Amino acid sequence: MRSLVELLKSILKVVLIASVAGMYLWNQRGVVLKLPQMDPFLVVSTLASLTFKMGMIVSSVYLVLAVADLVYQRYEHAKNLRMSKQDIKDEHKKTEGDPLIKQKIKEKQRQIASARMMQDVPKAQVVVTNPTHYAVAIAYEAGKMAVPVVVAKGTDFLALKIREIAKEHRVTIMENKPLARSLYAGVEVGEEIPEELFKAVAEVLAYVYRVKGTLSK
Repeated sequence: MRSLVELLKSILKVVLIASVAGMYLWNQRGVVLKLPQMDPFLVVSTLASLTFKMGMIVSSVYLVLAVADLVYQRYEHAKNLRMSKQDIKDEHKKTEGDPLIKQKIKEKQRQIASARMMQDVPKAQVVVTNPTHYAVAIAYEAGKMAVPVVVAKGTDFLALKIREIAKEHRVTIMENKPLARSLYAGVEVGEEIPEELFKAVAEVLAYVYRVKGTLSK
């Protein structure tokens, strides 16, 4: 396409310059027709004058064409740059992935992780709450686990779901605002209880075991 455009531009230049030169000579046809009747020296000077004037006119036309071509070249260059930037964006999308698709994938992953997390709530020994904004489910099996593990956590709606599932499976729910906030902020799902929270969690679990032991009696 670029080669075709350049060819058409060249043809247009030749036609335009030839037309301008032809129109000038046509306007000077009276002078040209008198050349055979002129003195040889006058013929030479007249031809020189005609040639000079025609050269000036053709040069002016060629200058206008050159300016127009320069404007067109700049336009083409700017368009190519825009296309190049778009190509880079498209390539980035192909390499990194469409942000919309990545967002949907992350949302799906969160849904899957949330569903898996809810399945682990019945395995917990206690759910520590804020009481309504936070809920953290803690699992611990003596002899099988070295330290307690957070198996689920959530805020607001997720916290409500965790409490509902805990009630369904008779998992103890215990309100402890500072501990619930600390566990939610400092421990991810699947992680063991850190050393700085181990004492507080151990006290909660001990209380739960005492209550369960009393009820079993």
